[in-house]
Amino acid sequence: MRENLGEHITIDDMARTAMFSKFHFSRVFLRVTGVSPGRFLSAMRLQEAKRLLVATSLSVTDISHRVGYSSVGTFSSRFRASVGVSPTMYRRLGGFTSRICVDGRRPVGSSRQTDIRGHVRPPLAGRAGLVFIGLFPDRLPQGNPVRCAVLSGPGPYTLEMVPQGTWHVLAYSPAMTEDECDVDARRVTAGEVTTGGVGANGVSAGGAGAFGVSGSGVSASSVSASGGVPPAPEYDGFVGVHGPLVVRAEMGARPVDLRLRPTNQLDPPVLLAVLDREPVTAQAQLG
Repeated sequence: MRENLGEHITIDDMARTAMFSKFHFSRVFLRVTGVSPGRFLSAMRLQEAKRLLVATSLSVTDISHRVGYSSVGTFSSRFRASVGVSPTMYRRLGGFTSRICVDGRRPVGSSRQTDIRGHVRPPLAGRAGLVFIGLFPDRLPQGNPVRCAVLSGPGPYTLEMVPQGTWHVLAYSPAMTEDECDVDARRVTAGEVTTGGVGANGVSAGGAGAFGVSGSGVSASSVSASGGVPPAPEYDGFVGVHGPLVVRAEMGARPVDLRLRPTNQLDPPVLLAVLDREPVTAQAQLG
């Protein structure tokens, strides 16, 4: 898949390469990744488009063709729906949006509110920085989260007023150097990162609203103390996933702990434009 994103690839092609029947391949792929082969391929194409928008000067039309779209209109619509901003705006912001809207759904059928709370545990190896926690309808983190929170690092969190339904909880943290982690932690403590009306600690994320990052989305963590680009992190990023989680009206608070681990090739791409800018990109914006 990764080497042929611009080609027309069918499930039959994938199954043939894996030497499985189409139906057996689809079942195994869904069990391993949590999403269907077609949706995984679509997500990979949009993830590559995100990279090209920030790392190259190619036009949006050229990028859409490179990742397998024949219509730039279809590409732009799917990009906006999945990432949260248009391709042009994503490029202008350098891969980091300053505001993410969350789904406006509220609990129905009961006056009792259901919260999801727990701890995000640090990875066993590597250093995690800011942690985004989102509640999504399925395993693929795209579009507006139903609820979300931002932490200064691994620790306790609460997602408030969770509506009834079946959800997946995702924690994501970009890999950072130690200096970058310290600077971003200070940003959260100082109230620069907020989540939908939540205080400076960023621990809880209440109902419908948004979380924002003040300024242009480029923090001082992008530049090392000596003025150069900080050393590249050892890992691409960290994720923690729990689901499916069924929420019913009669339930009280649901405990959900998440352990961050390095991302791997079987993880669906995190398409939502949040906390995913690279230090080199941010350095170029500052210059």
